[in-house]
Parts: sequence; C-alpha cells; structure tokens
Amino acid sequence: MGATLRGLDGREYIDFTSGIGVNTLGFADEGYIQAVTEQLRRFQHISNYYVSPVTALLAEKLTAVSGMDRVFFGNSGAEANEGAIKTARKYSYDRYGEGRSVIISLRDSFHGRTVTTLAATGQDKMHNIYFEPFTEGFRYIPMGDGAALEEALTADVCAVIAEPIQGEGGVNVMDDAYAALLRRLCAERDILLIFDEVQCGMGRTGRMFAYEYFGFEPDIVTLAKGLGGGLPIGAFLCSKKCSGVLTAGNHGSTFGGNPVSAAAAFYVINRLASEGFLTSVTEKGAYIKSKIAAASLPSVTEIRGKGLMIGIAVNADPKEYALRAAETGLLVLTAGSDAVRLLPPLNITYDEIDRGLAVLIETLK
Repeated sequence: MGATLRGLDGREYIDFTSGIGVNTLGFADEGYIQAVTEQLRRFQHISNYYVSPVTALLAEKLTAVSGMDRVFFGNSGAEANEGAIKTARKYSYDRYGEGRSVIISLRDSFHGRTVTTLAATGQDKMHNIYFEPFTEGFRYIPMGDGAALEEALTADVCAVIAEPIQGEGGVNVMDDAYAALLRRLCAERDILLIFDEVQCGMGRTGRMFAYEYFGFEPDIVTLAKGLGGGLPIGAFLCSKKCSGVLTAGNHGSTFGGNPVSAAAAFYVINRLASEGFLTSVTEKGAYIKSKIAAASLPSVTEIRGKGLMIGIAVNADPKEYALRAAETGLLVLTAGSDAVRLLPPLNITYDEIDRGLAVLIETLK
C-alpha cells in the first residue's frame, strides 16, 4: 500500500523509485483501482479508429492543463519522442522543403531505447556499436553552454529536444537563463523546441509540467511514465503552431489512447490538479533535501533536483549505495555516474519518508 512494499521473503521495503517515476500514486490507491476497474467493465480496447469517451476526456484535460492545442497518444516515452521527432521534421519540410531535418540534443540526455531515440540520446555510453547503424540527423551539445547552442543552430536544424531536468543523465536541472536563450533562439529561427518531460512531467517537480518554471511553453512536450500511474501510456502535446502538421495517415499507434490506460491517466491528472496536491510535492521534496543536508554526510557532494525528483551526488559508486539500501529495506535508483536518484510516489506519507530517510542516511554514512 502507498509507498510500502512487502517482498516474497516477508521483508518490508519503502519505495523511493515509483517504478522509475511511474507509480505517481504509489500502490493500491483506492480511487485509481476504481477508475481502472470501471473502465474494464465497459471495454478494454477499440483502437483509435473509433471514439473512446474516456480518451477524449483525457485529451481535453491534458490540453486544458498544459495550454497546448493537440495531443497524440502512444504507449511509451520512446514512442512519444518518436512522434515529436516526426512532427518536427514534417513541420520543417512543409515550410522549407528538404535539407532542414537535423535535431539538436543535449549531452547527458536520455530519450528512449528505440534506434531513433537512442540516436537522439546524448550519452556516448548508449551508442553501442552492436546497435549500429543509428538513425541519422542528430547532433549533441552541452547543456548550459550558450555559445555552443548558438553555433549548433545552423540552417539545417529543424528542432532542439531537451529535458528540463535530465533524469537518467544525473538529475541535472536546466537553469532559467539557458532555457530563456533556448526559447528565444528557436523562436527567432523557426526551430521547434521539444521538451522531453517523460520523467520530469506530471507533477514530479511540484508543477504539472517542469516547463512551467521557465514561464513559457515549448512547441512540443512529450509525456509518459507518471501519466498512467502504473499503466503504459505515452503522449506528445503540440502547440497551435504545429498542431496541424500531422494529418490522417501520417502517424499511428494500435494501442495509443487505450481506454483503460486513459482512465488511469484521467484519474491521475485530476488528483494532481486537486487543491494542495502539487504544493505538497514541493514541500515533501524540500523536507527530504533538508534532512539529507542536515545529516552532514561526507559521502554527499551535492543535492540536485526539484520537487520529488532528487539526485544526491556521492563520491563513490552510487550503485553500491543502492544495493546496500535495498538490503536494509529501501529502494532507490541511480543516475549518471555519480548520483543516487529518488523518485518516490507523489502521495508518499511523511511517516514513509522518515522511515526511508533513516535507511538512506545510515547507508550514505
């Protein structure tokens, strides 16, 4: 229940992972179970050739809370990013013709594990030779380097794809000045700005979407993970600027907008939008950070992140800390080469937080 699990050996575990940021409302949330069960009693799948009422409601809700114009539903974050990439390239082709299809990505980014989204990923360790050849048309620059950004936005570029907070790459937070420069340069050159919020979206940072911290909307935003609260669903949202780019037959997904996953996502969004929920995410994140900082742990070199997306930089192999924590009843993740990553359920209780922190602090000692 909640953020507490019991293993096959009977041992109790506190979950600070949410199944890699998926279980927004933890385990066995009663309202979530009811929403999913009620849809299962109606129909589980009809394909997107026909109207699924709950999927239509989800589309209306997502566009309303985001301020975006259209949404396309798929199955995963990688599929959402694939759709965003296709949209960006078609947008550019429709206006400028051939020769303008390159997409800029940031170093330490992670955008998926398909051949194309691996190519979009800016981590060299993901570009293994045994998966080659990768999809062409991607170039990488360091996050935060304004000069490198200006140099990279050449005449053959159609889009930039970036995570406002890089999760897999180390819980690296994009700063406001760089985000503003990114938005300005893209707008001036009619280059689409894609924000990958597969991990940092859907309330994870204390805002419905992480881009809200910057005070502007991207042209496309991709979602998955926490959107379905445990059931598979992905989505990409388009601003009015590119909402009509994809037309019938340009893109598709057999399971996209599955009614059961849509019912789950609709319930999750309504919970996130309820009074005080996102404020509590911010407060819980600040509480966790303050407790770790107050412990004055020699192994901890930095605490990064926003809301309940937290990276604890350590001076040893973070995988060793994760293994030790699991042995004593706490589940955590790692990120990049130096960080222990925390992604607890957004409705985790303070009692569960304190029990988990007791194990974590002892482990980090």
